[in-house]
Amino acid sequence: MTEQPRPATGWADLLAEGRLPRLVLLALGIWLNAADTLVAATIMPSVGRDLGGHAWFGWATAGFLLGAIVAGASAGRMSEKIGLRAAMVLAGITFAAGCLLGALAPDMGTFLAGRLVQGVGAGWVAGLSMVAIAVLFPSRHLARVFACTAAVWGVATLLGPLLGGLFAQAGHWRGVFWLFAGQALVFCLAAPPLLAGAAPPRQGGKVPARQLVALAAGVGLVALADLAPAPAPTVLLVILGLAVMAVMLRLDTRAPVRLLPRGAADPRTAVGAGYGAMFALMAASMGLTVYGPALLQILHGLSPLWAGYVIAAQAMAWTLAAFAVSGVDGGAPERRCIRTGGILISSGVLGLMLALPGAPLPAVILAAAVTGVGFGMSSSLMNRRILGMLDGDDRATGASAFIAVRQSGGAVGAAVAGAAANAVGFGIAPGVASAQAASTWVFATGVPFAMLGTWAAWALTRPPCS
Repeated sequence: MTEQPRPATGWADLLAEGRLPRLVLLALGIWLNAADTLVAATIMPSVGRDLGGHAWFGWATAGFLLGAIVAGASAGRMSEKIGLRAAMVLAGITFAAGCLLGALAPDMGTFLAGRLVQGVGAGWVAGLSMVAIAVLFPSRHLARVFACTAAVWGVATLLGPLLGGLFAQAGHWRGVFWLFAGQALVFCLAAPPLLAGAAPPRQGGKVPARQLVALAAGVGLVALADLAPAPAPTVLLVILGLAVMAVMLRLDTRAPVRLLPRGAADPRTAVGAGYGAMFALMAASMGLTVYGPALLQILHGLSPLWAGYVIAAQAMAWTLAAFAVSGVDGGAPERRCIRTGGILISSGVLGLMLALPGAPLPAVILAAAVTGVGFGMSSSLMNRRILGMLDGDDRATGASAFIAVRQSGGAVGAAVAGAAANAVGFGIAPGVASAQAASTWVFATGVPFAMLGTWAAWALTRPPCS
């Protein structure tokens, strides 16, 4: 009896049989989501000078985030209702329309509306890209494909602020949005031929409207929390936002048309634990993303550029680690990587809490890199493991939730970190004393999230009972 050869799992096989062009298309989709956020943050001072309304900066981010999370969560159902190809084209057109609103905005109100529309388009594009990965690529290639998406995020972390800075320095911030509108149109034109025959619409596809409204309300409350001027209303709004999200999860478990896959709302299940790990671990990491640049400039005397490079160390470590584990098989090696990743993220967040106030700069860079390695070791394999646990009917909704769940966790983590920073006076009077206090407490708020996420990662990887 001859032994059946194992299917090829290497990079050459991944890029064969017409998969390379599809992978490039999906990378473009992830890039549009990742880079747009970073570019927009860089040009906001220029936008404020031209349009007025510096006080509305936070609303530009909040609007984008609200649109991106709700749209990303709905992307799976959208692909089932109208088909993956049509959904991709609609997503690209929506994103391009938002970019055009930003490029042509005569006032801050129009600009903010454009950011909301961009968020919806970006959320759909990224969520649908996750759906496409789940339905178009064999399971044996998923870890490598997700490693490629991590690489796109890493590149966006480096190039996004640089790109925005170049346009802002030249006095042409509107050109950023023209550039991204052009990329979105390329995405729209490339999607139909590259996704021919992929995931046609299903009969009777419905929209989980109640859950989407509840999700929008919960995310909106958390986004408002990030704009609150004092710690008390920030904490209250975060608690209310989480409560509304919990109501959404409860509604979803009983709804005939679900927004999330079966078990996603129950932390006692492996699937629920997996999504919980994504949410909590991303929340734990937001202190560095939001406050790292300012703290590094005040406490370590770095220029904005070099502070950005320190933050980018986390993204680069994430990318390298994701590629390093992309060939890991399922079973015990996969479980070890996911568990180790959670431990490293917790260690990195704790290290940042201890290092930023006064340790040498290399210690800060090391802690940031350790956090990035933790995400790189665990995130792609978490995605693959959860997809492997889902029924065929749940793969689209399960995949589209990956980015939305992480962005929701990021929004909560950023709001909680903001409350800590405001509580020690950093948001009102940023100086050395308040920066030292903030560098401790901002990261201290991330430690419980990291521990919870690590526990959830272990729960995800418990071997099934025989």
